[in-house]
Amino acid sequence: MVEKQFTVTADTGIHARPATLLVQTASKFNADIHLEYKGKTVNLKSIMGVMSLGIGQGGEIKISADGSDEQEAIAGIEETLKKEGLAE
Repeated sequence: MVEKQFTVTADTGIHARPATLLVQTASKFNADIHLEYKGKTVNLKSIMGVMSLGIGQGGEIKISADGSDEQEAIAGIEETLKKEGLAE
């Protein structure tokens, strides 16, 4: 299992559009990918799960991946977060 912490930097947090981008990125991988925020963990491949967290600017999130392509999954999600200016 691979885990990585991020701080949300986007003014609007992780709302509909960025959540969709993250779910689309996560769905490209076979690994089980989860997003944790304030003690709640959801499947990162579920748009409803990600939206239900209501992640705002400054939020501390943890992404974890477990599976055959876990390293690639974390790298891909990190790239999406940084490219879209969502988190660092």
